[in-house]
Amino acid sequence: MRGALLLRGLSPRQDAASHVYPIYSNMRLIKLVDYQPVISAILLFQYHRLVSRMVTDLQRMNLAGKKMLITSCAFGNVIPRVVEAALQSGTSEVLISDIVHNELLNAEGKLQPFASKVRYISDDATAMQQPDASVDMNVLFFLLHELPHPLKARALNEASRVLKQGGKLYIGEFHRPRLAVLRALIWLYFKVFEPYGLALWDKEDPVHYLQSIGEWTVVRNTYFFSNFQMITATKK
Repeated sequence: MRGALLLRGLSPRQDAASHVYPIYSNMRLIKLVDYQPVISAILLFQYHRLVSRMVTDLQRMNLAGKKMLITSCAFGNVIPRVVEAALQSGTSEVLISDIVHNELLNAEGKLQPFASKVRYISDDATAMQQPDASVDMNVLFFLLHELPHPLKARALNEASRVLKQGGKLYIGEFHRPRLAVLRALIWLYFKVFEPYGLALWDKEDPVHYLQSIGEWTVVRNTYFFSNFQMITATKK
């Protein structure tokens, strides 16, 4: 993926999606990689635990008449699991947003049983077209580590803007590992494959950023020696 970034840098293309890796825009590559065992292995088999944290929270709430936004179409079964849980709890509509059209098509294929309640929109997480305070829940599942550093804050600002007072923001992401040996291995992984991810360990920590805004109550849960995190933030 670092090689893909270098190629992007040499490309004259400079649109809103110029930072997107080819694997997330080419349908053949999407179909090749978006296979649950592969995605689970990439996240060291913590994928199910992270998604279940959101699902359990949604199942416990009365979401009658509420609207959910899922910002960016993450691989794996996170979207169908979260959508099913939200709809079972009463959510009236789910918006699936992505800057890449093929990702929306791929997500649509997973959500056929919920077609009447789901709407797909082409949108940029860092400059959304959605109105202020228009959704009650927003999910960013392993999006931030893919974004160039200046865009991370923009994505969080947009997530705050479109969320209603009392609404919930769910963020699944990597986290600084507690064990030194794991920290060294993950540092190497980031350096080779995910060069935008290391900043989440310190200066681009989403919890610290949300707390600096001053309008959030934030809970962070970590998994697998703190290598992964699930953040639940409630807008005051």
